[in-house]
Amino acid sequence: MATLALGPAQAGTRVPVDALIGDLEIFQVRVNHRGNWVIIRLRTKGGMTGIGDASHGGNDARTIEHLQHLTGLLRGRSIFDVEWFRQQGAALVERSGGAARSAVSALEQCLWDLIGKATGQPVHQLLGGALRNRIALYANINRSADPRTPEGFAAMARRAVEAGFDAIKLAPFDEMPRQPMEGADIADGVRHGLACAQAVRDAIGPTRKLMIDVHSRFTLKQGLALLPRFEPLDLYWLEEVTAEDGFADLATINRAARMTTAGGEALYGIEAFYRYATAQAADILMPDVKLCGGILELKKISAIAEAAGLAVSPHGPASPVGNIAAAQVMATVPNFTMLEYAFGEVPWRAELLGPVEDVAGGALMLSPRPGFGVDLNERALRKYAA
Repeated sequence: MATLALGPAQAGTRVPVDALIGDLEIFQVRVNHRGNWVIIRLRTKGGMTGIGDASHGGNDARTIEHLQHLTGLLRGRSIFDVEWFRQQGAALVERSGGAARSAVSALEQCLWDLIGKATGQPVHQLLGGALRNRIALYANINRSADPRTPEGFAAMARRAVEAGFDAIKLAPFDEMPRQPMEGADIADGVRHGLACAQAVRDAIGPTRKLMIDVHSRFTLKQGLALLPRFEPLDLYWLEEVTAEDGFADLATINRAARMTTAGGEALYGIEAFYRYATAQAADILMPDVKLCGGILELKKISAIAEAAGLAVSPHGPASPVGNIAAAQVMATVPNFTMLEYAFGEVPWRAELLGPVEDVAGGALMLSPRPGFGVDLNERALRKYAA
């Protein structure tokens, strides 16, 4: 195999062409009104490819701009320069006010897929070895329930149960204002949200897990007053009652809640999650591999949680690429609980990968193939292009 000299990170070394980063392909996939998927494929100069999920960054056009900029930094460097790229990405995220999170995270995923392929190992082997090859999932029905009524949520919950899921999540307060205000009339929104949650509890029965994501729709005072009204639902967890960046408010909710709490989906990097964990903002940390910094960052965040005695349940209403990336890490994490799965969004979801996404009985099975163990289905990408 031909070799080339690289830049400062590899001064004095010779690196195979297949380990030198070349160009990037970006695919936008049409999903629904909740947002499309942005899937990327990073190619080495020797033609090897790695994939990543850059979805849900808040603004797809800006995400693509950041992807192109970061690829310029990576081009010609080694696929093994993960820590170097981590530092470059963190600096860009800080300068962009967080807008570059999904671009950084997706390209970092690509690097690990490439490293796995280059070494002939699945990514989970490179991260310490698998504790499990069956990754437990929970069904997030929030992006697929239509209509967003008690009946609509209940119908989608029943579909998820029939598909083998025994843990269901919804965000029944999404129709309320994004910016909560003290003194606002929230009675109708609260009644509707609780009715939707109760309908799902009735649909799935008393023994299955029910989770509610509040999406920060309440002030601290409102959230504290609402806590007793969640108790009859017998929740497995309650997620982000107040704003995610208000660690002190979340910690107050956590101390007052009689159920388990979870959160952290939009945070980036180990520093933010360390502060979140030490503030005791939640019992379960929910880093998102598409937003937190990628594979290595997710592994490091999980270690922080382990040291703090906290569980990890990654956020991820993602494409199949995002789910398989997170699953590679969670296979190695002792304090892992469940991985989020966007249930019922599109009927062709599994087709985007080859081999197809292996989800059955409420779990994702990991492939023993190198890297992530999957590749993109070009035909499906063209068919469902945004």
